Amino acid sequence: MSTPARYDFDTVIDRRGTWCVQWDGVADRFGADGLLPFTISDMDFATAPEVLAALRARLDHGVLGYTTWQQDDFRSAVAHWYETRYGTRVDTGRLVYGPSVLSQLSQLLQMWTAEGEGVVVHTPTYDGFRKAVLGLGRELRGVPLGDGTALERELARTDAKVLVLCSPHNPTGRVWTETELRGMRELARLHGVAVISDEIHADFVHEGQTHVPYARIAGDGPGEGRWAVITSASKSFNFPALTGSYGLIGDPADRAEYLRRMETAEGLASPAVLSLTAHIAAYREGAAWLDAVRAYTAENLTLVAGRLDAAFPELAWEPPQAGYLAWIDLRPLGVDDDELQRVLIEREKVAIMPGAVYGAPGFLRLNVGCARSKADAGVSALVRALREVAR
Repeated sequence: MSTPARYDFDTVIDRRGTWCVQWDGVADRFGADGLLPFTISDMDFATAPEVLAALRARLDHGVLGYTTWQQDDFRSAVAHWYETRYGTRVDTGRLVYGPSVLSQLSQLLQMWTAEGEGVVVHTPTYDGFRKAVLGLGRELRGVPLGDGTALERELARTDAKVLVLCSPHNPTGRVWTETELRGMRELARLHGVAVISDEIHADFVHEGQTHVPYARIAGDGPGEGRWAVITSASKSFNFPALTGSYGLIGDPADRAEYLRRMETAEGLASPAVLSLTAHIAAYREGAAWLDAVRAYTAENLTLVAGRLDAAFPELAWEPPQAGYLAWIDLRPLGVDDDELQRVLIEREKVAIMPGAVYGAPGFLRLNVGCARSKADAGVSALVRALREVAR
């Protein structure tokens, strides 16, 4: 698989000094400056040139006044993306907008749960979910990925109110099949549990896998239960700093309540105009760039797999089904997490997210959304550190 020549992902862009969380904020999490970071899930690539061109044109207009997302350019771009990318027709009358996916999650949790009630998630769990749920005073209920019995048991509890899906799953990169999604939908419906599907990683599903939008299988009739999809183009096209996300809410009354909260209680009636501009350009013109960057990061993941397999065949590590985050189970090596982090930071001068952040000691999450030279440096450092600390 080769990357089209029109896009250059090999040239390293210096992000230092740009207020970048991954590069400039590395000491806040790892306690040392100057580390080569493979951490927070944004990419080191410039966004699609088609998106940059649209942003420049909007800036050249010169007027950056209050903006509405409730217009056809945005709605039709979302509908176009779902139909061409996923073969799914969405009812744009269900669209809502928000400053971020986690902000949308917070609003929906406040609508559909009360303090002390249960919110079910799959483990390991994206740390943003944990912070949102616990920060609102709700009870986080974790079920192991793939354990249907545990999932049904938790959903059956009388105080379980919401199932939060990560589809595809972060940090593992697991892609849910349509059969699995329909099974979870039926369990949620049976027990009166609302479903919130975070699909921000959907566009990075790799060859051989298929993302099924929850909106396709959610159902429309009475008794289908509450559901929402929350997502954004910002992860796929690497413009999270512009802010902006959108969602689909199944029930009209729930949608109206969500908009009331966002536009009055939160004072967020006017979205960021550059985010809208970027979303529309990405969904209308960015497909070729996305395919290219997805193929490039898939090759980075193959590089990681080859290097780990050569050094530690007992890991039998394979690339994830989606995303550019290598979720690596190090337990077969008997590694002490703290010692590994010490060697990575002090000797190798790299920052790699420990699995404990996601509730999974013994794992690492290595971000390879970067130039191949950086990915090679990261996996080389990891192999050296593992050789030093492995039993």
